[in-house]
Amino acid sequence: MNLATALKAQETPRIVAAAPAGPPAISLRGVEKVYRTDRIETVALQSLNLEVGSGEFLSIMGPSGCGKSTLLNVMGLLDRPSNGEVSLGGRVVSSYRDKDLAALRNKEIGFVFQSFHLINDLTVVDNVELPLLYRTMSGRERRRLALEALDRVSLSSRVHHFPTQLSGGQQQRVAVARAIVGKPRLLLADEPTGNLDSAMGDEIIGILTELNERDGATVVMVTHDERQAAKTQRIVRLFDGRQVH
Repeated sequence: MNLATALKAQETPRIVAAAPAGPPAISLRGVEKVYRTDRIETVALQSLNLEVGSGEFLSIMGPSGCGKSTLLNVMGLLDRPSNGEVSLGGRVVSSYRDKDLAALRNKEIGFVFQSFHLINDLTVVDNVELPLLYRTMSGRERRRLALEALDRVSLSSRVHHFPTQLSGGQQQRVAVARAIVGKPRLLLADEPTGNLDSAMGDEIIGILTELNERDGATVVMVTHDERQAAKTQRIVRLFDGRQVH
């Protein structure tokens, strides 16, 4: 399914299949995150318990500074909790070594950021290939997977362009292709439509929805946009580092 089909799918009511049996995609138990300096202690997350089912599309909402991005970083194994337990696919990973966490992130988690984080000196296809450089595979296989991912986001005609030659929406689609090129089980998106107009934002949500529904990817999205959040299967709301709904 390409982008046009994904956008058309948004016009019809979603039929959400039951989550498959087995462990949740990610589970947090009693998670706290505290940032300390010499003079101040900031509590970003407090006693958080959250399960995200395999194949679920979940959005996280709340006011600025409530801990949304911190939560996403903990879920993505980019940041360790100060207290509590993080499990990925039924495995407790919060005590893993940094090297093991990095390998796990590369294999099982894809990230989409608000600011794209593309490398302007690399072509589109080279940007998408980047996560695969840390895997044992041939250059031909990396290129095949990158081209396949770009086709999924309808950018096959832009593979040799540079990021500065693309619109904001196209750059975010490149970022999505980079996130999915390794076929991760969990896709984390931090304000993926925050720098886009409503039409471009709808395109990105359409792609994420299609990845969730067709590929069964588990998607967790931080957003301020109630309209976009309403398209997901569940909304988790945070306030002052606590889940309130």
